[in-house]
Amino acid sequence: MNRAEIIRNQKLCKSNTYSFEETESSEIAEAAEEYILSKHWDEEGKLVPRFVSEALAEYARTKVQGKYTLKDYLALPEDRRVELIDGVIYDMAAPTYIHQGFGGKLYMVFENYIEGKRGSCFTFVAPVAVQLDCDDKTVVEPDVLIVCDRSKLRSGRIYGAPDLVVEVLSPSTSKKDRNLKLAKYKIAGVREYWIIDPKRKCIYVYEFEKSDSAAVYSFEDIVPVGIYGGDCRVDFARIYERVRPLYETM
Repeated sequence: MNRAEIIRNQKLCKSNTYSFEETESSEIAEAAEEYILSKHWDEEGKLVPRFVSEALAEYARTKVQGKYTLKDYLALPEDRRVELIDGVIYDMAAPTYIHQGFGGKLYMVFENYIEGKRGSCFTFVAPVAVQLDCDDKTVVEPDVLIVCDRSKLRSGRIYGAPDLVVEVLSPSTSKKDRNLKLAKYKIAGVREYWIIDPKRKCIYVYEFEKSDSAAVYSFEDIVPVGIYGGDCRVDFARIYERVRPLYETM
């Protein structure tokens, strides 16, 4: 299959598996690596405002982006939802009800499976803070996550990498979720990362323990959960049927 066919299939959201080398994932990986290494600064040491919200410009003047810590994150007003990544604060827009619809349905599927198996893992839905790198420079808020190691539950936050993370794309978070957070989750030790694209009606599944490949599914597919060996399966046709009426209101 040549590159043109791969890209066309991905646009049509055909179920398949594509490697980082063969698809836009290559561009994602390269951009993420460059992003992390640059730490948001240009050669002259000035802030590069990629992905950083203008809404936090006034607050950012009190401290240089790239230097914020968990203390600054916790000091923000409770009604302001942000993420802290490598010392940079990112404003997060309120999720739409389509976004909430997918997150809520996935939470129910995961939780029902775990309860049915009498499992020891916990399912969480945003907002819940995750100190991804076990330091004071990064705190993220995934849309849905599963944590199986109870020792990571500390002081109302998750300390370390969840086993599974799901992000539902929105216009304000798409680049961050597909680039920066993809790399951060992989490096931190997240076992499985799902990206749900409501616009393209696709699900990108990264099983980092197996390879750097992304399996791409459509909203007509049944998606196996890798951390459970495929025993837990998500019927996205059923989820989409429930969420679809919300599309008609947008």
